[in-house]
Amino acid sequence: MGYAIAEAALARGHEVILISGPVALAAPVAAHTIHVISAAEMYAAVEGQISKKVDAGIFCAAVADYRPLTIADQKIKKSGESRMELVLEKTADILGCARDEMAFTGTLVGFAAETNNLEKHARHKLTTKKCDLIIANHVGTSETGFDVDENELHLFYPDGHSKKLPCQTKALLGEKVIEIIEKLGDAGA
Repeated sequence: MGYAIAEAALARGHEVILISGPVALAAPVAAHTIHVISAAEMYAAVEGQISKKVDAGIFCAAVADYRPLTIADQKIKKSGESRMELVLEKTADILGCARDEMAFTGTLVGFAAETNNLEKHARHKLTTKKCDLIIANHVGTSETGFDVDENELHLFYPDGHSKKLPCQTKALLGEKVIEIIEKLGDAGA
């Protein structure tokens, strides 16, 4: 979805900085692409770019909320134990830090990839992350979300209204999302 939005923004004449984790897609040629591996690298890249003259931040990556507390420097071999416990720690909340810690003042758009209670979780994220728009979608289905070319999006705004963009290609949804974000930016100007 992020690559489709980047393509749509480029097609409408916008400058695009694409910060991307590992994916099996080719980055749009005209985008300034920064490749990252970890959530920490993504945080650092966003922090380094968002302080520049950025009109809109579109946070659509599904960054891991947790990471292993310790990372082995070599393969962990099987032992005689029947189970192993893994201790996790929270990763930095990139979207949640945009307004306060990164001092971003542009149009802030977040994504919410949800498996249940889509509206409840999306509205909570909209408020707590101080977004101008949250775009939510159901993941974990074979028809929409990750690893498929189609998606269905639910848009939630701070004034309480919402809008549904029906299932269609991510390319078409990307175009519609950019048009909506342009209008948000115009309204705030």
